[in-house]
Amino acid sequence: MRLDYKLLLGFLFCFQMGFSQENDNTALLKILLSKYYANEKPIVKNRLQLLGFYCNKAPNNEEVLEVINNHELLKKNSAAIKKQIDITIQENWDKEFEILFTNQNQYLKSKVQNCYSLEDFQKVSSAHTQNNQRLMIVSKPIYFATNYCLVKVAFYRNVEHNSGSYFLFEKINGIWTIKETLNEWNT
Repeated sequence: MRLDYKLLLGFLFCFQMGFSQENDNTALLKILLSKYYANEKPIVKNRLQLLGFYCNKAPNNEEVLEVINNHELLKKNSAAIKKQIDITIQENWDKEFEILFTNQNQYLKSKVQNCYSLEDFQKVSSAHTQNNQRLMIVSKPIYFATNYCLVKVAFYRNVEHNSGSYFLFEKINGIWTIKETLNEWNT
């Protein structure tokens, strides 16, 4: 009986941690979408959407190592960050979209609309042949040191002028805020 009780507590703890991280992911996604969609117009009938959102969480790769090497806080937490580098992940933003846009944030939803696969984005952008559409790609958040998170945001276009950067978030009084922008790049 005592073992069952411990197993139940362990299950509840793991469930709560998973739910908490999903809420944190949603909060981070809202900040990033609000930041980048701030100047976009709401999508209404026959209006072209210029900024699309990629459905999948981009995997974290060795590029994170360069970011770690250039920042003291990240160097101190490099072991925890490196454990989360995994190019094989296959996750999407569906749960976070559902939490974010169900009965709330409708103005932001009118700007974001839906997410795209790479193939869908290429079809839409080739149909309009204006080369002004961008696809916003957000990596899987890397949580470390209890109140910190690192997220890469990149923008892809069918033509040149791709760009991106890493955002270092800090959770202060239960609210995620952007602390720094790291390793900005343009092509």
